[in-house]
Amino acid sequence: MTDTHPQALGKATLLAAEPQLFVSDIAASCEFYTKKLGFAVAFSYGEPPFYGQVFRDGARLNLRRLDTPGRDLVLRDREQLLCASIVLDDARPLFLEYQGAGVAFAQPLRTEPWGARTFIVRDPDGNLILFAGRGE
Repeated sequence: MTDTHPQALGKATLLAAEPQLFVSDIAASCEFYTKKLGFAVAFSYGEPPFYGQVFRDGARLNLRRLDTPGRDLVLRDREQLLCASIVLDDARPLFLEYQGAGVAFAQPLRTEPWGARTFIVRDPDGNLILFAGRGE
């Protein structure tokens, strides 16, 4: 029997993904992610800051300041284009935590047809972050 593990085949193993969100103000975004969503700031670079990263548990989001929007905002809002997806074991407790913190939701907690429980948060720049966990 042969070992089909990616490392045995000489292939690289993907360990994590760090989506990059375009924001208008790194400090304001860091404040939202830390005070409302329970993230911590990994780093903030530049004066004034133009790049940073926030994290919570294994989830990391990179923040890049742009003076003008980096995408078509009308299309993003009309099509509800996600900027990042974060997977967790159960979305309900986190939804309740965010609800208690006064977070505005682009989509409240719901069970998807495929069984996952999801909700979507809109950050101050309109970036849509999907949180998805197992269903009931």
